[in-house]
Order: sequence, then C-alpha cells, then structure tokens
Amino acid sequence: MPFHDILKELVENVPHAIGAIIVDWEGEAVQEYCHCDSYDIRFVAAHKGIILSRLRETDGESQGGTIADVVVSTTTQYLLIGAVDKDYSLVLQVLRACPLGLARFHFDKALKQIREEL
Repeated sequence: MPFHDILKELVENVPHAIGAIIVDWEGEAVQEYCHCDSYDIRFVAAHKGIILSRLRETDGESQGGTIADVVVSTTTQYLLIGAVDKDYSLVLQVLRACPLGLARFHFDKALKQIREEL
C-alpha cells in the first residue's frame, strides 16, 4: 500500500484528525495527507520530527530502551510522533476531542504498515 493511502486511511479513521505526515530526520516532508493547508502540517511535523530524533539521540539503552514514540498534548490538540526507523518519523495531528487511545491504535497500525513498505 503506498504511503499516501496509509496516511489517508489513518486520517479518515481517526475522529477529529487534522492530518498525518511522514518526515525524514531533518524534518523534510516525504508524504502527507491532511484536512488543512499542507504547509501547516509540514511546519508542525518538521519541528516535531526533529524533537523525536533528538530525544532518540539522547536516550540510552540503560534508561529503559530506545524512545519509539511521543505524545505532545496542547490545550487544543494531540501530536503523536513515532519513529518509523532511524531516519523517518510519522506525525499525526488530532484535536483533543479525539479519544487518545483510539488515535494511538490507528497510529500504531499505520506505523507498522509504513515500516512494511520500507
């Protein structure tokens, strides 16, 4: 399944999803699907993907393992950031009205599909 289709399925299956994007380790967009201006999701993802990369660099195996994902909560939304591999991340932006557990379920499923495509 192409990345676009995986992202579309993720966004369409998560209530109140704004968009999803795959970024590389420098924060550059690889593919996105969103219900907003693509610039907006690219801007958010670029910064959040870099944060995950930096967290993973500072994390040590002796501290409980490598960081796989992070959830950033703001007053209005959640950002789910997950490592596809050492070079790529998936970012999902959803409004806080979305049940976080449901968003994580679909997010984890999409991460698995993206990893299989690589």
